[in-house]
Amino acid sequence: MVALFAVFGAPRLQESLGIARTMYLNLAAFAVIVLVIAIWTTDRAVLIPAVIASGIFIGVNNTITTQAVMTVSPVEKPVASAAYSFVRFIGGGLAPYAAGRLVIAVNIHFPFFIGAGAILLGIVVLSTAHRLLNEAERVQAEQVTATAAAAAGAAPAPELVPVAGPAGTTDRSAQSIVAAVDGSPMAALVTEAAARLAAADGRAVHVVHVQEDATAGDAGTDGEDLDAARAAVRRQLDLLALHHVPAEGQILLHAPDHGTAGRMIAEYAAAIGAGTIVIGASSHGGLPALMDASASRELGRHAKQQHPDRESRRARNPDRRGRVE
Repeated sequence: MVALFAVFGAPRLQESLGIARTMYLNLAAFAVIVLVIAIWTTDRAVLIPAVIASGIFIGVNNTITTQAVMTVSPVEKPVASAAYSFVRFIGGGLAPYAAGRLVIAVNIHFPFFIGAGAILLGIVVLSTAHRLLNEAERVQAEQVTATAAAAAGAAPAPELVPVAGPAGTTDRSAQSIVAAVDGSPMAALVTEAAARLAAADGRAVHVVHVQEDATAGDAGTDGEDLDAARAAVRRQLDLLALHHVPAEGQILLHAPDHGTAGRMIAEYAAAIGAGTIVIGASSHGGLPALMDASASRELGRHAKQQHPDRESRRARNPDRRGRVE
C-alpha cells in the first residue's frame, strides 16, 4: 500500500485536491487509523486490517510532503533533502525505544495514543504555514496548467538557451534536422547520423539538449548544471563543424521528467519546421517506464500528432555501438 499510493495514488489526489487539502485530509485519516490501532491493539481482527490500511496514508504522506518541502525550500534541494531525511529518521530511530519504554511504564495501547496525538499536532503545525502551502499550491497549479496546455496542443514555447557553435547561426528559412542529444556516448552517434543526413541534401542541424530537473522520493537534486548542458551541446557542434555541416545549438530548460523532455523536443522541431528528428533509441522500459515515460516514445507520439501524414522510419546502427532512430 505504501508503494502503490506513493507512486500512483498521491499524484492523483494532489492533482484533484491540491497539496494543502490532501495533506490535511490524509493526516486526519491517518490519525483516525492510528487511534483505531490504539484502541484495538490486542484484537487481531481489527489490528491487521488497520495496519495494512495505514500504508495508504503513509504512502500519500511520503510523496505529498516531500514534494511540498522541495517546492518551498529556500535552500538547495540536496540541503533540503538532507534536513528532511534527518528529521524523519531521527524520529524513526528513537520511536521503537520510546514505544517500548512507554509500554513498560503504562500499557501496550499508550504508544499508539501518543502516535495519534503526534499526527494531530502535525496538523496544527502545518496550519501555521499558510504562506508556504499557498506557494506550493501556486507552483503545482502552474505545472497542471502547462500539462493541460501541452495535451491540448497549445503549450507555450519552451525556454531556450542558445549555444554558439563554430559555424554560427544557421538559416532558419531552410528545412532543418533536429539532433536530440544528452550527455552520454550515444550523443556522438546521433550527431554523426544527423551529419550524414544533412550533408546528403544540404540541410542544417539544430542540436537540442533538454535540461531535466530532478526530485525523486525524499532525495532532491538540483538537476543538470547549465554549464554541463552547454558543454554537451558544444561538443556536438564541434563534431558537426568537422563535417562542414551548418549547425546551431539550443538547450530547452526545466523538463520535470523524461516524457516531458520528449514532448519539448517535438514542439521545438515543429516550431522551426524541422522535417527530421534524430534521437537515440529508447532504452527506457520495464519497471522504470511505469514511473517515468520514455523521452523517445513521447517524442515520437507527439511528432505523429503534429504531422500525422508523415512516415516514421527507424534505423539501427549496424556496428552495435549504439542505436539511432
